[in-house]
Order: sequence, then structure tokens, then C-alpha cells
Amino acid sequence: MRLLFVMLLASTATPAFAQDHSGHAMPGAQTPAQTECEKEAARHRAMGHAVPEGSCAPAAQPAEPAAGGHADAHTGMDHSQMDHSEMDHGQMQGMDHSAMDHSKMESMDHSKVGHENMQLPEQTPMGHGAMDHGAMDMTPIPEGPPPASAGSGPPRAADAIWGADAMRASRNALRTENGGMNVFWFQGDRAEYRAREGGDGYLWDVQGYYGGDTDKFWFKSEGEGAFGEQVESAEIQGLWSHAIGPWWDLQAGVRQDLTGPERTHAVIGVQGLAPYTFEVDAAAFLSNKGDLTASIEAELDQRITQRLLLQPRAEVSLSAQDIPELGIGAGLDSVELGLRLRYEIAREFAPYIGVEQEWKVGQSADYAHLAGEDPSVTNYVVGVRFWF
Repeated sequence: MRLLFVMLLASTATPAFAQDHSGHAMPGAQTPAQTECEKEAARHRAMGHAVPEGSCAPAAQPAEPAAGGHADAHTGMDHSQMDHSEMDHGQMQGMDHSAMDHSKMESMDHSKVGHENMQLPEQTPMGHGAMDHGAMDMTPIPEGPPPASAGSGPPRAADAIWGADAMRASRNALRTENGGMNVFWFQGDRAEYRAREGGDGYLWDVQGYYGGDTDKFWFKSEGEGAFGEQVESAEIQGLWSHAIGPWWDLQAGVRQDLTGPERTHAVIGVQGLAPYTFEVDAAAFLSNKGDLTASIEAELDQRITQRLLLQPRAEVSLSAQDIPELGIGAGLDSVELGLRLRYEIAREFAPYIGVEQEWKVGQSADYAHLAGEDPSVTNYVVGVRFWF
């Protein structure tokens, strides 16, 4: 009852000018469609669109307003003259375009629309299928030798600018610094203590060179013995070395034995890196007594970590004849197989441990028995490898 009373009171208090005139065009008043059109026009002006004044004026015979109330006014707008270069698309995200009539927009001339400052949303996918890749400038990478004109200039063109004396000094420095300078290198490949049955011993095996990339002077020395006794064997070599390829040097020179029946040998051999990174040193020796012997050494560094390496090593000695005074028999004289594990504290300094087995073979084994020696010896070694 209270609600009914309030409704009756409100109906009687409503003034006459508040009656519904939505169906009439009252002078000086705007219809909802015009009001909405003016708001839309104001938005377009704020975005830089050229909206003609009076575009929202009522027509002579107003038609029934369409959904949203501004379709006819929007249709009459000339978008072809609009400058979109200064458009802020961030403000357009709040516009309600669902009520717009876009049926007339198909005839718009977008050629005059400035898009140079438009910012597309970051997540807008690019349609590569519509891109014309044929129009892209894909200059091919040149293949083959350089043209003949590349070497047609004078060979000493810089002399005309800097002078022949200045360029001569520069060319000499370039030649020296890029392969022409001499280098000294020394390596102790094996310097070790050998624990074995019958008396511990020692061994050294060092080598080095002085020279350039192509020609060098090589020196080598090797020897071994037992503690408390005379040195069993010792030798030194001086060799001229000439590079015969990227991986190999041809060596020739002299070897001098320092123990036993002293002999001097002419030496010829090769030293280098075989396939699969085997370091090989092979040489033949002709003594001043006419004895012809040879030796072949090979070793391979197997890297376990950046500093820990395992090195298998093999050495074979040969002779063309029996040499009783040296305990050497014809044919295969001796074989050595070793395995060393070293740790590089620095690249130039690496202690190691290992084991090596030696065999005297054939007639050489018989000579060893006659001398009271064991033709088969096992050595447990501790040593250091270094270079500078």
C-alpha cells in the first residue's frame, strides 16, 4: 500500500514539460541521435579528423534512428581527407565501434592516409604469406676467384705516398712478424724415475729446436741408467730440419754415442704428426763402423679432461746386422710399450706416473742372457714433462 501511494504521488507531481516528446522534433532541442553524433564528432576532432560543422544537423525529414543513433551521420563523414599520421590509437581502444555502420567504408580512399606514425599492437601477427619476397633485394654472394682487375694495381703503390725507405722497413717487419722470425723451444718429454726389479734407475729424453717455420736446427738427447752404476746408454743428436709439408719435417744430421764403444752416426729421418694425431719420430742411423740401425717412436695424447691426459707410447728398434759389442741382433732388436697418466698443473709443466714394459727380441735377447741381464723388464715410472 505504501508503494502504491508513492507511485500515485509521483505521477501527479510530474510537470507538463517532462512528458515524452521523443517522437517530436522540438525547436532548439537535440534528439538522442544528434547528441550521440555530436559526442562522436568531438571524439574524431580530438583525434585530428576533419569533421565538417553541422554534420549532425537534423535532416529535413528525419528517419527512424538506427541502432546507436549515429549511423547516418557517420556515413556522411569523408574519411578520405583524414590525416591519420597523428592518430593516437591508444585512445581509440575505448570507442564503441559496434554501432557504427561500416557499409560505406568500402569505398574509402586509403591512399591518402598517413601511416608513418601508426603503432601496431605488439601481438599483431605478421602475414608473411602476403609479403612479396620477390621484390626484396637478394644480392647473391659472389663465388669463385676474384676478378682480374683485383691485382692490376702497382705492386708498390704505397711507395708513392710514404716513400720506398719507409715501406721497405715496414715490409721487413711484416715478413719477420708473420713467419720469418726465429723461435727457440725446449721440451723435456720424459724425465723420470724408474722402479724395477734388480735396481731402480732413471731416464731422460729431451729435444728442442731453434729456427723459423721452414728450417730449424734440432737437438735431441736420450739416455738411461741405474743408480749407483755407470750410465748404460747416452746419445746426443744435432739435426737440420726442413718442413716438407704442414705436418712433417725432414731431418738430417749427426748422432754421437757417449757411452760404450763410442760411435758417430749419420742420421736421416722424419718427425711430425701422423693422422689421428700420433706424434711420430722415425730415423735411420749409419755409423762410422758401417752399422745400419733404425728406430721408430710413436705416442698419442688422449685428453680425459682439460688437464688430465693419458699417453700410450711405443718404440721399436731395428738393425740390419748383428752388432755383438753393442748387444744388438739383426732384425727386430727391442720393443717398448708404455702408458703414462699426466696432470698439467700448467701447460708447460705436467707430472706423470706410468708403467713401461721392455723386451729384447731374437738375437738381442740371447746377448742379454749372455750378459746376465733379463731380456724382459717392467718399469714403474714417476716423472715430469715440461717445455718452454
